[in-house]
Amino acid sequence: MAKFSNLTIDQGSPFTATITVTDFDGNIQNLTNFTYGGRIKKSYESLTSTAFATPDTLGSNGQLTVTLADTVTKGLSPGIYVYDIEITDTAASGAPTTRVVEGQIEVTPGVTLGAS
Repeated sequence: MAKFSNLTIDQGSPFTATITVTDFDGNIQNLTNFTYGGRIKKSYESLTSTAFATPDTLGSNGQLTVTLADTVTKGLSPGIYVYDIEITDTAASGAPTTRVVEGQIEVTPGVTLGAS
């Protein structure tokens, strides 16, 4: 079962979130041989999405990082979005995918964004 975590993104600013993945007992999960990815959508039914950048090579510390450049967050309209992040075990047969975190993202507008 995925953790639920709400996030806030300041429109026009770079965004970074680091997530620690644990197993059902709360132990840090070894993510060696895993890949990961995540997306943001305005609603679950939306046909368009924004992908998080995933700069990490995963290891045994259970941490993964997702980022969005300032140019990407500038293109997001203020409001509430949904997101999730999934990991895929590339060493296992069939490469099973697991959702590790999900929730809502609030994109907050900036006062000086695009001001001249």
